[in-house]
Amino acid sequence: MINNYSSEDKVLLAVDCIIFGFDEEDLKILLIRRGFEPEKGKWSLVGGFLKSEETLDDAARRVLERYTGLSDVYMEQLAAFSEVDRDPADRTISMAYYALINIKEHNEKLIKQFSANWFSVSQAPSLIFDHDKMVHFAIRRLRTRATTRPIGFELLPEKFTMRQLQKLYEAIWDTTLDKRNFINKIRSLDIVVKLDEKDKKSSRKGSFLYQFDPSKYDKKAAEGFMLKL
Repeated sequence: MINNYSSEDKVLLAVDCIIFGFDEEDLKILLIRRGFEPEKGKWSLVGGFLKSEETLDDAARRVLERYTGLSDVYMEQLAAFSEVDRDPADRTISMAYYALINIKEHNEKLIKQFSANWFSVSQAPSLIFDHDKMVHFAIRRLRTRATTRPIGFELLPEKFTMRQLQKLYEAIWDTTLDKRNFINKIRSLDIVVKLDEKDKKSSRKGSFLYQFDPSKYDKKAAEGFMLKL
């Protein structure tokens, strides 16, 4: 006989997404103006509610595509937030995810449609409910992952300069890295390939472009190493 759950409490299950981007200088986060009460008009993470036919990952992918136009992005489940009074409208549990996207690839029309904006992580406004807590949690996870996995490359264009790569890791870790030591460390890891092309936007001489080599990284990872810069 199938158990009857009708006597059990019912709660809403939401997904909230911390979307990180990189503009070649700074680590950014995508926020929206909330369009309904409670907290209408205040800054919020992007999110939505789980539908009955979805898994949590399905719901997170749906939310990400709705707000960015992108469907193939790095996404990771972060943590559940279940304080009883976290949402004044109703009893709601939220599963937070964080995602990494190349800012140049997102759909700008969608950003405008949802009154969204990119903010520097260090200068982001206060958010509704417990969303600030989610962001802090996501930043800690991102910094850990950037040490053990090549997820930072998800934030870069396919071809990038060594300066762009250094600026990215400085933004993630909120620190300044010595240029010579950084370049030597990256070269010693042998996970990027130097191309015969140059980016000449910053100078007439230009800077050589590089590409991430996932096969070389996988080999290194199998040997067990950490990206300590």
